Amino acid sequence: MNFEVSELTQQVIQTARDFALQHIKPHVMEWDETQEFPVGIFKKLGELGLMGVLVPEEYGGAGLSYYEYIEIIQEISKVCGSIGLSVAAHNSLCTGHIMLFGNEEQKRKYLPLLASGEFLGAWGLTEPNTGSDAGNMKTTATREGDDWILNGTKNWITHGISGNVAVVIARTGEARTSGNCTAFVVERGTPGFTGGKKENKLGMRASETAEMIFDNCRISDSQRLGEVGDGFRQALKVLDGGRISIAALSLGIAKGAFEAALQYSKERQQFDKPISSFQGISFKLADMATEIAAAELLTQQACDLKMRGEPMTKESAMAKYYASEVAVKVSTEAVQIFGGYGYTKDFPVEKFYRDSKLCTIGEGTSEIQKLVIAREVLK
Repeated sequence: MNFEVSELTQQVIQTARDFALQHIKPHVMEWDETQEFPVGIFKKLGELGLMGVLVPEEYGGAGLSYYEYIEIIQEISKVCGSIGLSVAAHNSLCTGHIMLFGNEEQKRKYLPLLASGEFLGAWGLTEPNTGSDAGNMKTTATREGDDWILNGTKNWITHGISGNVAVVIARTGEARTSGNCTAFVVERGTPGFTGGKKENKLGMRASETAEMIFDNCRISDSQRLGEVGDGFRQALKVLDGGRISIAALSLGIAKGAFEAALQYSKERQQFDKPISSFQGISFKLADMATEIAAAELLTQQACDLKMRGEPMTKESAMAKYYASEVAVKVSTEAVQIFGGYGYTKDFPVEKFYRDSKLCTIGEGTSEIQKLVIAREVLK
């Protein structure tokens, strides 16, 4: 691993940081309180190339590497986890799936629209009764000539209502059999495809999470991604990369909470001196800084392996698991350092605290990450 930060990466970091401070920070609490999903912000991010970070330039993307990508997610998430989550889901899941498994026609049709921010992407795997048990999904795709008929409901979907295009994994074989799922691209406006209930969440409230409902939704076979029966294998590949982006999201939240707590500890006076001078507080800060550094190294290791095209299932699961748990721990300690003020919405750490928990659940719970890690270790 090379720890030297290139000039390009530094420029990208500064661009993301400036954008977050100028266009996101002034509205964070307003969006959180009202659960507003600020669609317009993603079009502005698209203009900067941040909605197609990994998309090659020939398809209208920025053509950057995973190194730049994880830094972008971190910088945005240090200001607002909700926007960081949406940027990660759009880039890693929907756009990433089409980039990895779409044919040339599909790539040329959808990637420029997604990379520019003109289209917002969604990705549908999870269902009401099949979260980690995705192989037992109820959403089906039935072949009729040159078409497929989709029926079922997906939930916990980022951009489930507002996404212009969704990659959907549906069952095309018998439940609990090998190769029983297939991936499709479905455009908003297709008859039978609607958004459903929007979730009222603890945190990440400015990132839309909702149902996607398919009621005799007819799509052409040209909308199929890859081979019939290959959907679950594709999803696992996409999630390998997605775990790195959730690790970066977790790091951003942890760093945002830590920086706020560090600054406050220097300013807050008790017994005529800053509370940072007390061992009880300084040791908390030491632990927070150390755990963030360890999580960052795990994330960079997984990123390095992905960039070199090497297997990284174990490493990405480790990064996601550890970084997400660190985000929860660091944000909890940040609230503690702020004391009573940390429990109010006048200070930023309560939002980091609420947002952090999703990181241990989305794109595979901490328990599922342990399962993945254990399987890899025991091979």
